[in-house]
Amino acid sequence: MGKLFGTDGVRGIANKFLSPDLCFELGRSAGFVLSKEKKGKVIVGRDTRYSGDLIESSLVAGLLSIGFDVDIAGVIPTPGIAYLTKTYDYLLGVEISASHNPYEYNGIKFFSSQGFKLPDEVENEIESIILDDIKLYKDLTGDKIGRINRSDKFVSIYKNYLKNLVKMDLKGKKIALDIGNGALYDIAKEVLESYGAEVIVINDKPNGKNINDNCGSTNPNLIKELVIKEKALMGMSFDGDADRIIAVDEKGSIVDGDHILAICASYLKEKNKLKNNACVGTIMSNMGLEKYLKSIGVNFVATKVGDRYIIEEMRKSDYIVGAEQSGHVIFLEHNTTGDGLATGINLLNIMEDTGKKLSTLNELMTSYPQVLENAKVPDEFKRKVLEVPEIKEKINKIEEKYKGNGRIVIRPSGTEPLVRVMIEGEDIVSIGKDAIELKNFIEEKLN
Repeated sequence: MGKLFGTDGVRGIANKFLSPDLCFELGRSAGFVLSKEKKGKVIVGRDTRYSGDLIESSLVAGLLSIGFDVDIAGVIPTPGIAYLTKTYDYLLGVEISASHNPYEYNGIKFFSSQGFKLPDEVENEIESIILDDIKLYKDLTGDKIGRINRSDKFVSIYKNYLKNLVKMDLKGKKIALDIGNGALYDIAKEVLESYGAEVIVINDKPNGKNINDNCGSTNPNLIKELVIKEKALMGMSFDGDADRIIAVDEKGSIVDGDHILAICASYLKEKNKLKNNACVGTIMSNMGLEKYLKSIGVNFVATKVGDRYIIEEMRKSDYIVGAEQSGHVIFLEHNTTGDGLATGINLLNIMEDTGKKLSTLNELMTSYPQVLENAKVPDEFKRKVLEVPEIKEKINKIEEKYKGNGRIVIRPSGTEPLVRVMIEGEDIVSIGKDAIELKNFIEEKLN
């Protein structure tokens, strides 16, 4: 895998790597693999970026060409598509989005009939059909070709699901939102107001080019400032397709995915609802999370980076909650993927039920200082970084200094020509210097 699919679907610059021809073939191949000639429909949604029309029309044409009727939901978050796919028994769900990437990028995320992202072996099968130019489908004509149905009802269904997620009254409570000019622009305020909250919103006017533009979950300073200014109870900041959240407590402190997982795991354990007494994170989860969970008797399971690997582990071992530090939080009893707004609603419900402020809950775990640097390397070399003896030797030499109170995680980006260098330790200055040194060393050796 890896020529087309990354850690979260197929992604690249629209009309360049992600060309109309490729989108057409992805529609045909994914439709074929997921249907296995069964009858049924496909649902397609998208975020707000400029190239959405181009990608949607090409992809949908591919699906229509092999006989699928396609429901087009319009602008809707990724978790909305996952929810609709599962709930209404579609053969396939598709979200067109490049998540947190700049607007010139776009991507295609596929969901099975159960609403889950596709496992590696299925993506490999789709990929091999395209790259090996294997023709497995008939050239349909006449009334065998699929038809399109466009409707606003799909977004309305998802809104109603969120409005009924929990029972709580937020009357008199002020919530601040940074939509990131993404897929929640016409959803989040209405949903939270249905719980009685006073909602203050920024970056909810997408124009196709301003999605993730120095706003949303990748720039949490904006929501921090808004929370302080408005004296809000809580702030929520979302990425372009709203499958993740970075929260902010009433003091303006960040509440990332690790802290959210600590809060939710602790709450569920107290309520005797934490199935199998465990939760799931990744190798990039902060050391402080595992330490805290251990202190309350909860097991921590780490997977590869990517929310789909978290979900796969949750399904395999029957766990109900998992998260990435970046803000993908999965409540498997509610939905089959991360849902930023649903996570925010669940946090508010925990606050209401416990009577605790978010700042108090945020202090449950203590994060180790963590530094992330991105080494720019050619795409073809990024997966071979740990095969270079000099790089391995450099990593070992740095790690020896930490004497067990720090660690280095090296991983290739699934979506960009980058190698992620993450160092965790007790001294932020020291690990910062080490991270830059290691990043530069990797670039020197791989360029």
